[in-house]
Amino acid sequence: VQLQASGGGLVQTGDSLTLSCTASGLTFIDNIMGWFRQAPGKERHFVAAIRRSSSGASNKYYVDSVKGRFTISIDNAKNTVYLQMNNLKPDDTALYYCAADSSYFSSRYYLPTEYEYWGQGTQVTVSS
Repeated sequence: VQLQASGGGLVQTGDSLTLSCTASGLTFIDNIMGWFRQAPGKERHFVAAIRRSSSGASNKYYVDSVKGRFTISIDNAKNTVYLQMNNLKPDDTALYYCAADSSYFSSRYYLPTEYEYWGQGTQVTVSS
């Protein structure tokens, strides 16, 4: 399994970015896909996750600080999960990672330790 994250960059406060994570070796059905971020000197923290079942239903989860600004989505045809980030703030500056958790029924989607596979990270820097 490989996860390839991209889309980071240097932006100004209030700008938008869309991160992409393309997966090979797994499908998104019956998996949990998550985005985490890690600022320098800090621990890795949960940002968003999406759980998609074989019926097509999906559940989305967000950390409070990004609710209403970030949107997680999946394009099955491209095997890619996205994180649309709007109204970015300097506090959003971090290295962003995508991850996959095969424990579809896990309730601990917010814990990095729940995820078996990780992408390499893409840097997002928001200037004030």
